[in-house]
Amino acid sequence: MINVEHIRTVKIVESFDELITTPFAGGINALCWRRSLEGNFDEVAKALQQTDDMVTVNDQDLLELKLSPSGQLACKTLMSDQCLLRDIDLSPSLDSIFKYPVSESDDPVSTDVYSFHVDSCPVEVDTYLCSYNIVGSEGLCNLEAMRCIDQLSTRRQLLKQYGGEDDKGFRLFLRDKCYDLHYLPSSPGIQPYSFGIGHLWRLATQWPGSRVLPCIHRAPVWSSVDVPRLLLIS
Repeated sequence: MINVEHIRTVKIVESFDELITTPFAGGINALCWRRSLEGNFDEVAKALQQTDDMVTVNDQDLLELKLSPSGQLACKTLMSDQCLLRDIDLSPSLDSIFKYPVSESDDPVSTDVYSFHVDSCPVEVDTYLCSYNIVGSEGLCNLEAMRCIDQLSTRRQLLKQYGGEDDKGFRLFLRDKCYDLHYLPSSPGIQPYSFGIGHLWRLATQWPGSRVLPCIHRAPVWSSVDVPRLLLIS
């Protein structure tokens, strides 16, 4: 895993204000407000006692938890971060995750969040996220990536699935299935970079008129069965 300081598309910022006001330009498509958070986030995750693979946690859920002072400090940060995003008219979600759904094994292109992908929207919008424990999300440099649909063997499979020629209809088929949003390293040996723990990120998305390429990222794979991963996303 490479360090973000060596990623030319990532800019480190020193405050929330800088995170939300710095424009994406000059090839920069990811901003990272690097932080060292205090508090026991694993304790919060365990205390939720969830039975589903993934649940959305609201402020009331957090306030009702019986926690140590260190757990309470972590809770305060979880609520404070959401408040910061709500104050700029966003709708953040705090998710507690044991695992995500995965694509069908016979699908030519995996379209689950474990696959490298970009976020897409018809209007200008950014993605914010923060991993609080377990493991961080992962990014892939645009110059070291290729779309899954541009891999010759994969494209042949997709054409067979489509049942037609490589025409406008096929391109619409790829878009409707979100196949065109997923990526893979362009050559063997390319390593992703980690978003780390506790850092709040702002990522460029794919939208008409965007001045930069969208940030390619994915959810990490982790093996913990006792503690869910806490992820803030908006």
